[in-house]
Amino acid sequence: MKGAEEECRQSPEGCLARGLPFWETLSGEEREAIAGQVREVAFEKGQPITPEQRRACLGGLVVRTGSVRIFLMSDEGKQITITRVRPGEPFMLGASCVLPSISFDVSLEAEQDTSCLIIPADALARVFSQNPRAENYALNSVIDTLGDVMWNMQQMLFNSFDRRLAQFLYDECARSGERRVLLTHEEIASELNSAREVVSRMLRYFTKEGIVRTFRGGVEVVDRDRLRELALG
Repeated sequence: MKGAEEECRQSPEGCLARGLPFWETLSGEEREAIAGQVREVAFEKGQPITPEQRRACLGGLVVRTGSVRIFLMSDEGKQITITRVRPGEPFMLGASCVLPSISFDVSLEAEQDTSCLIIPADALARVFSQNPRAENYALNSVIDTLGDVMWNMQQMLFNSFDRRLAQFLYDECARSGERRVLLTHEEIASELNSAREVVSRMLRYFTKEGIVRTFRGGVEVVDRDRLRELALG
């Protein structure tokens, strides 16, 4: 992750090369079609990431700095987090409008102050028409995201909350390489489609058992082995 952050901070072109696995397969003309039209857009923490024009296609996205949360939202405002996109990582579901037979709406939000490289849909459409490998990657990326949706729904419907919370904390620590998860109880509740009071109650139980320690604005894992055992059931 640190290598991706450093590459992306150095230059937009380096970030595109890092974030798009098919970059090396593109011709010079195809790279120019993307690099020449890419826009770097900054978003403040909590700001929605949307197309400039209502109902327009967002296009492809590569995070340069910060983090983007991808989630589903119901008409009542309930949210289910699907995944996060971090520096040097791409997100192609925003380009679903240029992919055949794909229609899927998700919401994007900057988890912190974030800078994104946005690739216009028309630029991607031109490259996809010329380079089947690039189009195939984008389709596979969308399928992976839909797989994340199904996994999250399965966790929500079939796993007990203590196991879901343990899995979430364990996965967050594994991703960051740290023992601290810098999310509030309310933010964790939003991630797990639960209530803040339920999260707080379960974290008090984990604390009593010596598994975690809570502090203002986050949770620290004290006994990682026990947390893993609980996560695996």
